[in-house]
Amino acid sequence: MNTLKKFQLENKAAVVTGSGQGIGRGIAVALADVGASLVINARREKDVKETAQMVRDLGSKAIEVVGDIREIGSESIGDACIEAFGTLDIWVNNVGGTDEKRNRTLLDTPDEIFSSQLDLNLTTAFQGAKAAANRMPQGGCIINISSGAGMRGSAFTGPYAAAKAGMLNMTETLALELAEKNIRVNAVSPGPVITEAYQEMVDVNEEKAREIAASIPLGRLGTPEDIATAVVFLSSDASSWITGQNILVSGGRTHRTVQYQDEKSTDN
Repeated sequence: MNTLKKFQLENKAAVVTGSGQGIGRGIAVALADVGASLVINARREKDVKETAQMVRDLGSKAIEVVGDIREIGSESIGDACIEAFGTLDIWVNNVGGTDEKRNRTLLDTPDEIFSSQLDLNLTTAFQGAKAAANRMPQGGCIINISSGAGMRGSAFTGPYAAAKAGMLNMTETLALELAEKNIRVNAVSPGPVITEAYQEMVDVNEEKAREIAASIPLGRLGTPEDIATAVVFLSSDASSWITGQNILVSGGRTHRTVQYQDEKSTDN
């Protein structure tokens, strides 16, 4: 048995939405590093081109699909993958975040803001999963990038957290419904990773970053690569008997450990 070979993705094609920078870019590059061909999608052409070049520098193939997925649609991205590579094996619903530039309580959130957050973070994943599943006749993998915020109450980012919580339930439901088609559906929930999207939601200066890191049992903030390696595992044959699961990649940080750290600080 060659265990390492199970992680290889040669002759596989993957779509990573929102892969122009941050966690999405990290995922795309990691998948390319183990042999996958990539469809790179994001809103900004410059970001898409940079990520695609990083993929090609690793010896893998990449095509570029520029545009907001809410406007161009998941179906067109799926078609582009099939046309370029003849197959679609892995779909990563990574696009998300917030277009809202301030934090609010749920009761202070306008209806249109709440709806737009569901649209960006949940509806796009639903549509992506449909587009992927309809193009995986021999089976495949769908991976939803959720958030630790979707696993607990999340004051002042309620719409985002609600959408990510919905994504986790949708992951379990799709896993049950698509198992007979040999399509595995899992989620990865990142903890604090200071990307541009995270900065848009939470204004993090150097001092705040140190405070967040201090609340993490492993003592550091996450990186896009930390999330990407979990996605590689779930995309590969190494996880062939895993579906309907959520992996929290957070350095051990949960709402329980944060409470523990607070109590420890008080005791000291």
